[in-house]
Amino acid sequence: MVTPKHSSNGTRPGASATGIYAHIVGWGMAVPDKVLSNEDLAAIVETTDEWIMSRTGIKERRIASERETTATLGLRAAQKALDVADIFPAELDLIVCATSTPEYIFPSTASLIQSWLGASHAGAFDLSAACSGFVYGVNMAAQAIRSGSIQTALVLGAETMTRVMDWTDRATCILFGDGAGAVVLQASEIEGGVLSAVLRSDGGGCDLLGIPSVGSVDTQSAPLHSLEHKLGKMHMAGGEVFKFATRVISESIPQALEMAGVPMEDVKLIIPHQANARILQSAARALKIDDTLFMSNIERYGNTSAASIPIALCEAVEQGRVQPHDHIAFVGFGGGLTWAAMVVEWGVPEQAERPTRFTRQRRQLGYTVADWRMRMLRTSRHLNETVQRVRPKRGKMDRLRRKVERHPFD
Repeated sequence: MVTPKHSSNGTRPGASATGIYAHIVGWGMAVPDKVLSNEDLAAIVETTDEWIMSRTGIKERRIASERETTATLGLRAAQKALDVADIFPAELDLIVCATSTPEYIFPSTASLIQSWLGASHAGAFDLSAACSGFVYGVNMAAQAIRSGSIQTALVLGAETMTRVMDWTDRATCILFGDGAGAVVLQASEIEGGVLSAVLRSDGGGCDLLGIPSVGSVDTQSAPLHSLEHKLGKMHMAGGEVFKFATRVISESIPQALEMAGVPMEDVKLIIPHQANARILQSAARALKIDDTLFMSNIERYGNTSAASIPIALCEAVEQGRVQPHDHIAFVGFGGGLTWAAMVVEWGVPEQAERPTRFTRQRRQLGYTVADWRMRMLRTSRHLNETVQRVRPKRGKMDRLRRKVERHPFD
């Protein structure tokens, strides 16, 4: 039996007193169809394809349509992850959605996805750690699994970042795109899965990257107000964030590897937050590794914040860059300032039976039933509200009539 190791740098959620490991058994991604190229951006702000590519490595990004939201993108990614895992929504115990662009302040985006999936036994909440959020979420789910309190969890990173862009600010609007990624984690007695995690934060950098919301002093006319950031719009000090990101990547990955007992030479792939190609090149030099060890798809999607790591993971699996027993690392960094690194031993436990067309159809039927249930509940509430607006007056008249009948006036 292995006792969990703890340190000031993070946690080692591999084995526990329960002998349970948290494995990634399903994955899925969803991105909008609409593509916004650098040439398209040049018609909006003063920029060029060459300028953007040379400074960021981004060629294009995806833009959500009017009918697409953070939750609908997350739902599509979740359904694909459940298909890969061959798990029904009712088997989920927990849903965590990492996002900086939620549908509402409350209810949580995770709760919307829970309802649409028909995950009737799952708790659900949103997690706010900006671009580090997905790694935070996976660690929270892994800890719950290894404690024995849950068996199966769905963790998402979902964003519609283009809706919080100031399209007059070319320093930020060229960077971001929309998308979602999801993984399913499941308890197993097979050794492996999530081996270690480093979660860190420095709130002293809160002014470097953020999105002011309701109640923020940053948007009020007061002596403290000097930054003049726009309500609901992103602001970023690019140079400072660049230096911060390069430093925390080169520090946190070795920390997570040390806790997992995995040497750098055994790492087959590092899946970082997709913020800037130059950040990855700089981090590779600091770590003294070839930059090809980093999985990068920023050229096609831009920075999708909390969604970037799971989207890159899905594409890495599809490209055959992740194989059983490979040690891979996740690393995220963003507003907070927050950062997080994680080491995973990839080894999806073999299923007794592969997913069949029948099980996929059953899941799809479940989604349809869940959708109709939500529609019927809303319709029922609207009808009740309509009736309540009419019945009180009628009720008062009926009570008055009965009172008169019982006590006629002389």
